[in-house]
Amino acid sequence: MHQPLIIRTLGRTDYMATWQAMQAYTLSRTLDSADELWLTEHAPVYTLGLNRKAVRPPSRDDIPLIEVDRGGKITYHGPGQVVIYLLIDLKRRAISVRSLVSAMENAIIDLLAEYQIQAEAQADAPGVYVQGAKIASLGLRLKNQRSYHGLALNIDMDLAPFLAIDPCGYQGLQVTQAKDLGLTLSPNIAAQKLLENLTRQLGYTDCLHETTL
Repeated sequence: MHQPLIIRTLGRTDYMATWQAMQAYTLSRTLDSADELWLTEHAPVYTLGLNRKAVRPPSRDDIPLIEVDRGGKITYHGPGQVVIYLLIDLKRRAISVRSLVSAMENAIIDLLAEYQIQAEAQADAPGVYVQGAKIASLGLRLKNQRSYHGLALNIDMDLAPFLAIDPCGYQGLQVTQAKDLGLTLSPNIAAQKLLENLTRQLGYTDCLHETTL
């Protein structure tokens, strides 16, 4: 049975509660469960992915650190960052993990290109970069070929917490955001444009918008 893509605009959410909701939805899915995109923003939090070996812990203790089940190493989430979680049945959609990652990267690259900012992906370090500085992080988890977690795009936020970590495990990696690149773009507008790009990249034409889980 055909199901429309459900896009949930959740506002600011608790990271732990949202992560647990993603896990619960993924584990309870049936063959007919709809694919979903969850748009949100989090209060300041560090998250440490499954690739934890030799990761330096944050040098500040005023921001919580949560060990999570996505791929990758350590990153930071905070206000002014666009976070989109992708809960997609890859087998049903007939796409690979690499295709899903590329769709996320290209959606961000296309958004920035609309404002004459040249961004690129790097094959050996998933994410999106502008002149070598990281503007977006990606991380996924798959269970039974169904994805959760997703992307985080820096728009207008306090970047100082990134200085307390090696972003994505890379010592000295610079982090940037739309605001510092001269983009007077609100997180809300950026989010809506990014959702449009994502649905296009992934080939969805039928979308249903919700505001709750």
